[in-house]
Amino acid sequence: MSAEARQPLEGRVALITGGARGQGRSHALTLAKAGADVAICDIAGPIDTIEYPLATPGELAETVSLVEGAGRRCLAAVADVRDLDAMREFASRTASELGRIDVVVGNAGVYSHAPNTWELTERQWDVMLDVNLSGVWKTCVAAIPHMLDGDGGAIVLISSVNGLRGVPGVAHYNVAKHGLVGLVRTLAIELAAHGIRVNALHPTAVRTAMVENDVMPRAFATIEAAGIDLRNLLDVEMLDPSDVSDALLWLVSPSARHVTGISLPVDAGNLVR
Repeated sequence: MSAEARQPLEGRVALITGGARGQGRSHALTLAKAGADVAICDIAGPIDTIEYPLATPGELAETVSLVEGAGRRCLAAVADVRDLDAMREFASRTASELGRIDVVVGNAGVYSHAPNTWELTERQWDVMLDVNLSGVWKTCVAAIPHMLDGDGGAIVLISSVNGLRGVPGVAHYNVAKHGLVGLVRTLAIELAAHGIRVNALHPTAVRTAMVENDVMPRAFATIEAAGIDLRNLLDVEMLDPSDVSDALLWLVSPSARHVTGISLPVDAGNLVR
């Protein structure tokens, strides 16, 4: 196997949001092992309306250590994707300290639920859209100008199977994840001339702290009470984060150099049950 095949991202720099733990940590390590230097940010603190514990500064530091242990540079920042100025500062630091931005992974996201759409609070709605949709847009706004200075690149927005279907009790989450598809399709058109590809990933449930907590079973119960089958077609209850990261690596690698504007389910057949 050639060195290029082993290290398809050698010389590249990846910016990843929500990188302290879970999918974000897995994405950072996977891209680092493929040769990329990595910049990660995370709010690393609580958000009102989100009942399960969010990441901590210690977990952010642990991801840095893991990436550096893989032999790559890692820049980290405590930053809230809802803060455009903070995201611009983070992107500028990444380009300055690591030399460029070639890959952007809009991964930061949160989850909450209610009995139904009309019982969602206004604050629940606002936080969800601010983090899961506007926060991804702000990430792109901050990073893309630096990507335009390079020789092409790739953007992957982490959506969900809920970005391709509706389920009860989480209208705000569904809307945000559907919105990412519209953002992907628009950016793919706008950035094609610059050699920058833009795609969406749509995982089924992933084994992370966002799913494995005391809150999520209540949300699942609301969905199942409506008669919706949440089981995957393949015999797997939940994906490992690495399952999503492997698909991400393909999308940002030269192997997918002609792939842009798509929504790629990584769902164990969940959407075709």
